[in-house]
Amino acid sequence: MAHAVRRKGAGIGPVDPAEAEGFLRMFYTENPSAGPVEPRLRQVMAQIAQYGTYTHTDGELAFGARVAWRNSNRCIGRLYWRSLRVRDHRSVDTAEGVALECVEHLREATGSGRIRPTITVFAQDRPGRPGPRIWNEQLIRYAGYHGPDGVVVAGDARNADFTDRVRRLGWTGGSGADFDVLPMVIEAAGKPPLLAAIPGDAVLEVPLEHPEYPWFADLGLRWHAVPAISNMCLEIGGVCYPCAPFNGWYMGTEIGARNLADEDRYNRLRVVAELLGLDTSSDRTLWKDHALVELNVAVLHSFGQAGVTITDHHTESRRFMSHLEREERSGRICPADWSWIVPPLSGSLTPVFHRYYDDVRLSPSFVHHPRAGEYDG
Repeated sequence: MAHAVRRKGAGIGPVDPAEAEGFLRMFYTENPSAGPVEPRLRQVMAQIAQYGTYTHTDGELAFGARVAWRNSNRCIGRLYWRSLRVRDHRSVDTAEGVALECVEHLREATGSGRIRPTITVFAQDRPGRPGPRIWNEQLIRYAGYHGPDGVVVAGDARNADFTDRVRRLGWTGGSGADFDVLPMVIEAAGKPPLLAAIPGDAVLEVPLEHPEYPWFADLGLRWHAVPAISNMCLEIGGVCYPCAPFNGWYMGTEIGARNLADEDRYNRLRVVAELLGLDTSSDRTLWKDHALVELNVAVLHSFGQAGVTITDHHTESRRFMSHLEREERSGRICPADWSWIVPPLSGSLTPVFHRYYDDVRLSPSFVHHPRAGEYDG
């Protein structure tokens, strides 16, 4: 059974032998064909005593990455955790090498639109020798641009401060438009961060249109196909892999009810409402609700027309309940944060709304780094 996390995440000091033992016992319990755990425990404890850390086998790494997804309390899409494709690139510890493999990750995970859950694992932290890390929140993020008065005038407002930092590091690629893809910022080996542009063939984007309103396409909205989280540490048995980008596929509400609708993101609800001819004079007209539904209809329709994997919040909620039932039958805790599991649209119409969950932290897990990007050039 997964063991509870005792600390916020593994650092670059020595590995706690108890964390290593907890993970190994779980691995051998859930994988009985691997044989008895004791010989492996002796080997690992000797490595920790000599080097302050240890090296996972290929099987341990793959299992640990998949269980980290299984334990992700904010993710509703965990039913297929066993299918996560693990790309083992632990030998890569340079910024240039990370950049190349992240681009390849995007190409492989994207395919021709049939998105495949994928993780790429780079070099681990070792005592006194941190592994590489990516500053970006996701591999693909759109720039946000401040005007002279400090107000965001274009792009994703969430990324405006980060865009300013990237510009100070030397990025000149932005056009000032709404959907400029930011470069990756990769830090490794104590060197200044590397700016790495993502080639266009690695970024599949879907232009958004509505099945009933031709004017919707004229808004020029679009979104990328692969949500690849890139600023979290994969923690397995006390070992931190600080650079381990991973992706699933989008649930429509992530784009339509958050990215494009939130006031501190693209804030497009009012313009959609006005084009729908809605009365926006009062919240009591529920114009926001109406516009939000149509925005989400456009997202699901457009991804479907483009042949790009996406799911709706009703389907994904039912899948999560199936996952929850499987985990309970297996005698495992299924951690879940209610505020993240319940969709941001029509929550009470989904089965995940009507129950409570065990919101505990288990390991292996994905944990947030301390604030990235102390270097300012």
